[in-house]
Amino acid sequence: MRTYISILRGINVGGHKKIKMVDLKCLYEELGFTNVQTYIQSGNVVFEYKKTDAIVLQQIIFEGIKEKYGFEVPNFILNSKDIESALKNNPYPHIEKIFFIFLSTIPEQVNIDKLSNYKYDDEYYTLKGKIIYYYSTGDYSRAKMGNNFFEKKLKVIATSRNLNTTKKLLEMTKFTS
Repeated sequence: MRTYISILRGINVGGHKKIKMVDLKCLYEELGFTNVQTYIQSGNVVFEYKKTDAIVLQQIIFEGIKEKYGFEVPNFILNSKDIESALKNNPYPHIEKIFFIFLSTIPEQVNIDKLSNYKYDDEYYTLKGKIIYYYSTGDYSRAKMGNNFFEKKLKVIATSRNLNTTKKLLEMTKFTS
């Protein structure tokens, strides 16, 4: 068995696409995953499954949620090495209010180039592969840049997690098995 981290995009936000974590845990177990653990209401799940391709797992979860809840939820499959790398490569290691914005794919260079035209006071980001390291000196909920902004500009699906959640997901992988 191998340990995986599933992060869902856009559930339990503003009263939309509601899924209780206890129900999500049951769904993952119904899908054949073991040692399922959830963390907070934003759709973070650590589980074990036979070694397989992340794309296959994403599709299993996507279809399972669509069938059970009637709506589509993009999800990302990571492993502990992905999270360790994200934390290690953080260009802002002394900033507590950083967000890790995980991207579905590496954006096309033309979109990356267009993104560089956007600058906002008190908002900073660094794109490294499939992760955007982002922080704002103000309130994240009022920031101009954020998950939706980066999705539109880069033309990829994205989901964000703060530093504490990202660290917690890594910690949770150590307690499976």
